[in-house]
Amino acid sequence: MLKRLFFKAALRPACYQPLMVANMSQYGPQFVEPVFKKEKLREMEETGEIAQIAHVPIKAARNNDSCSVFHDDLVSQFTNYVMKKGDKRLARDLVEKGFENIKRLQLERYHLAESEEEKAKIELNPRVLLSQAVENCRPLLQLTPIKRGGVRYQVPVPITEKRSYFLAMKWLLEACREKERTVHFPEKMAWEVLDAAANQGKVLKRKQELHRQCEANRAYAHYRWS
Repeated sequence: MLKRLFFKAALRPACYQPLMVANMSQYGPQFVEPVFKKEKLREMEETGEIAQIAHVPIKAARNNDSCSVFHDDLVSQFTNYVMKKGDKRLARDLVEKGFENIKRLQLERYHLAESEEEKAKIELNPRVLLSQAVENCRPLLQLTPIKRGGVRYQVPVPITEKRSYFLAMKWLLEACREKERTVHFPEKMAWEVLDAAANQGKVLKRKQELHRQCEANRAYAHYRWS
């Protein structure tokens, strides 16, 4: 019987081997997340938290983790959502060209402004505008189907922070891709980001419609706990 089991294990396809190796190479519960941001390290030094993890095993940082002042986690995540079929170089080029178009449009508005007060209100940094657009598009609630008594109700529930950021960037990209195919993606991205940063556009309407539906279904909110 044992010989038969060993013979079956030897004949097991090679596709199963990476899964077994991956499970064995996972970090244990005693490993902590790496800290690679200089600002975070300074805060931990001031509060004394860094002494608590001085002799604790730490996970290895990922390839895209960086302590550079030019690195933005939100822009990196947005680039990953733009990427298709693993072509990150193309996605990075599209996002950078979108930022160029945003900068060009904002500079035109800046030079057309008549007073200094109007010029002071115009934001020229495209990364800041993208952050404002995502913050304005983030939903606070979502509808979840819950079955009670043979009936499926759409119950409004609070949304997690990670999920809200994902939906905001997903809606932005869907709004970009719904426009005419004759217009290039960087131009469509610039228009949608500027509209969302100014609390306008399709994405804001979609967020408000979702909140309106959650408000209409608030009578079923108690089904979350039942």
